[in-house]
Amino acid sequence: MEEAQQTIRAAAGTDSNANSAERPRGRFPRRGHFGRAQRGRGRAEPRPETRTFGAGRDKLRVVVLGGLEEVGRNCTLLEYGQDIIFIDMGLQFPEEDMPGVDYIIPNMSYLRGKERRVRGVIVTHGHYDHIGGIPHTVPQIGNPPIFALPLTSGIIRKRQEDFPGAHLNVKTISVDDRLVLGSFQVEFVHINHSIPDAVGVVVHTPIGTLVHTGDWKFDYTPADQKPADFIKIAQLGSRGVLTLMGDSTNAGQNGHQVSEREIAHTLRLIIEKAQGRVIIGTFASMLSRIGQIIQIAQENGRKVAIDGFSMKTNVEIAKELGYIKIRPGTIIDIKQVDDYPLNKILVLCTGAQGEKNAALMRIANNEHRSVKLVPGDTVVFSSSIIPGNERTVQRLKDTLYRKGAEVIHYQMMDVHAGGHAKNEDIKLMLLLFKPKYYIPIEGNHFLLRENAKVAASIGFPKENIFIADNGQVMEFTRGEGRLTSEKVPSNYVFVDGLGVGDVSEVVLRDRQELAADGMVVVITVVDAKTGALVGKPDIISRGFIQLEKKKELIEQTRERVTRLIRDRDPQSAADENLIKSKIRDDIGQFLFQKTERRPMVLPVVIEV
Repeated sequence: MEEAQQTIRAAAGTDSNANSAERPRGRFPRRGHFGRAQRGRGRAEPRPETRTFGAGRDKLRVVVLGGLEEVGRNCTLLEYGQDIIFIDMGLQFPEEDMPGVDYIIPNMSYLRGKERRVRGVIVTHGHYDHIGGIPHTVPQIGNPPIFALPLTSGIIRKRQEDFPGAHLNVKTISVDDRLVLGSFQVEFVHINHSIPDAVGVVVHTPIGTLVHTGDWKFDYTPADQKPADFIKIAQLGSRGVLTLMGDSTNAGQNGHQVSEREIAHTLRLIIEKAQGRVIIGTFASMLSRIGQIIQIAQENGRKVAIDGFSMKTNVEIAKELGYIKIRPGTIIDIKQVDDYPLNKILVLCTGAQGEKNAALMRIANNEHRSVKLVPGDTVVFSSSIIPGNERTVQRLKDTLYRKGAEVIHYQMMDVHAGGHAKNEDIKLMLLLFKPKYYIPIEGNHFLLRENAKVAASIGFPKENIFIADNGQVMEFTRGEGRLTSEKVPSNYVFVDGLGVGDVSEVVLRDRQELAADGMVVVITVVDAKTGALVGKPDIISRGFIQLEKKKELIEQTRERVTRLIRDRDPQSAADENLIKSKIRDDIGQFLFQKTERRPMVLPVVIEV
């Protein structure tokens, strides 16, 4: 027994004195391995909680730290007693009003002083909006074990090579594994998405069962995997699900999501009929799509050149794990594309969103070292347009058309299927799981509302649908749940270069002001004893006006600064802060009166 308990402690990533090392509660049998349940003749399958939800005094607290007010930064915290687990820990890409920011990660402030209570981080799949925050956040919370399926685990480990200072405890599991993490007993259910190894997470607690769907869709004919495990989903629903947390990304779209097999059929026709090269732009993370494209290229005798660091990395990981089958000689270096006839080449690359430094944009702008567009090339955008990228994508398409390329995108033919469930799929998921409470997640607020409408349309009680904000605490006890007014810190943590969290809203506001109206630097030299002006002030303008065309304004500004300093009390010693304050206020007001712009005024006072 002691040996088995030690194994459970190892699974939870805790030491022998941690609370999670107590005999696990619930109906799962103890096992000699942290993940896979032992099976054998006569061994009954464990039966999780039934409809009689827990009556314990403790409360299950559910807090979404990211993903309820944006697309990205997905991170959910579950807390019961002395035990805490996380589901996903993603990043969010910056918005237009966040100049200089690389990405945004979840805020871990709530975990200060509670690090030893974190039993693990469970990852639903390998997209960066679900794993991208791990290198920064996991070391902050005591470096608990990270549980992920093989492909997801491989992507996490590969990305960690860029962060050599932190050593993560990544544990590779399978969809059939079951975990005991303190009070939480965790199992998984296979679902479909645009990347293999995507799972829903089923968490059995003393209060009841919570299911987190992750990103999902129902695909009855997926390209490289089985359909979702409908039998297990229905079984879980029949046993009783207290709460379902469901993806909202495509909740506002009618019907069912298109199958990847239909996309493969369209892509096959395009590749077979193309007289010249085929250049396909898609997301680096859409490994199911990428695998199909490589398979079709092989069947048509085309060599495949992959360009884009993240895409090449993901394909290599998927190949090593057997998720993508590639014949020897199919993949060639991008530098070799001119060594083969045009109709024997397929280029697979990133940049379908119009990213300025991505491969497809460099090809369109004739800046790519190896690929030069020629008339007869077929360019396929095998992706939808992310909101906010419409202008850049249209500009990219215009450039491709000007170069004589044949351009195909999802509005013309079925060359893209989303990875997220539409409203009819959500209805089926709800009917199978039959939860008592429903929590729309993963989307902007309007998407959460659309998801809630779908649930209400099939008779789900509106009072049992919780539409929360980031950081808002939801509590469950004695089979009942409520959306509280309590909030934990969930504000943005910005990653900017090597800095994490050192860019605040104040810094962003300064950057926005600089971008909007520019800056004016006023350099003055004063006598340290008397504060008298030495020489003439120097005026430097950046992003405000062109000095050559506004010499009169610059001279007026210089004269105004001179008067400001000369009009001060000559008997007083130089006060650098006072001089700066006067220059900032007076010159800022003066420039606004003259130009109706508010440049940032930066006074520099040098004492001699």
